[in-house]
Amino acid sequence: MAIPDFQTIMLPLLHCFSDGQEHSTQELLDNLAEKFSLTEEELNALLPSGKQTVFYNRVGWARTYLTKAGLLEMSRRSYYRITERGRQVLGRNPSRVDMKFLEQFPEYIEFRERESGRRKSKEPDDEAGEKTPEEVLEDAYEEIRDGLAQELLGLVKRSTPSFFERLVVELLVKMGYGGSRRDAARAVGQVGDEGIDGIIDEDRLGLDTIYIQAKKWDNVVGRPEIQKFVGALMGKRAKKGIFITTSSFSADAVNYVSSIDAKIVLIDGKRLAELMIDYDVGVTPVTNYQLKRIDSDYFGNG
Repeated sequence: MAIPDFQTIMLPLLHCFSDGQEHSTQELLDNLAEKFSLTEEELNALLPSGKQTVFYNRVGWARTYLTKAGLLEMSRRSYYRITERGRQVLGRNPSRVDMKFLEQFPEYIEFRERESGRRKSKEPDDEAGEKTPEEVLEDAYEEIRDGLAQELLGLVKRSTPSFFERLVVELLVKMGYGGSRRDAARAVGQVGDEGIDGIIDEDRLGLDTIYIQAKKWDNVVGRPEIQKFVGALMGKRAKKGIFITTSSFSADAVNYVSSIDAKIVLIDGKRLAELMIDYDVGVTPVTNYQLKRIDSDYFGNG
């Protein structure tokens, strides 16, 4: 089955404590993973940030809400146990415990008012209500990032060939290639039609070089273009290359690259825009939000 949303996890999580014993976070994860028959792939699925698994995040928020409502409490570092109120809730044998159910407890209402800035949370009636705060935040971030990438790629496509050349050099330097911007610019060869062709140092010491081809195209780059590029590499006795385009690559071109000995990296327009965002090329930060969590080690020594 698919990974359950954090509200669906609440009641099964509470049932994990029906034995009256304290349980560690890892025990809870293992028990719930078995209950929901999650596959290894589902257990390893990450949030867009890549910092945490989706399942761990959802179990964590289900536990947080149950704790804020007074149904669970932390007994010691990374261990929790059920409270008297939690036992009473289980005794009522509810069919579901979710955010709406928890609104009967004043501690939970107070927590939600502080969290959301509203007097009372509404019952979620859409997909957003099934997501943890981190998932909602990351979804919003991904939406903003996708919009920015599309706008950025549009500007790149409308730029001049010389500007595109400078952009590629700037990006490669930001990524750690070519040493200084001046060194990288010297390493780049002749300006080609709608792009650049040349070599650049793989590292600051110049221990290896990478052959580059960049095309500011609208048409899909097919296998023949990649084969020409590979032939150019062989002529330079090189085995590493980067092919950058503002368009995309055909499936045949991608398959060809995966079947040859030379190491060729294909960067299409979408990936180019994403790298520009990641390395602050053509974009500037507006606001930073830093998520923090409790350092259990800090509180674990008394």
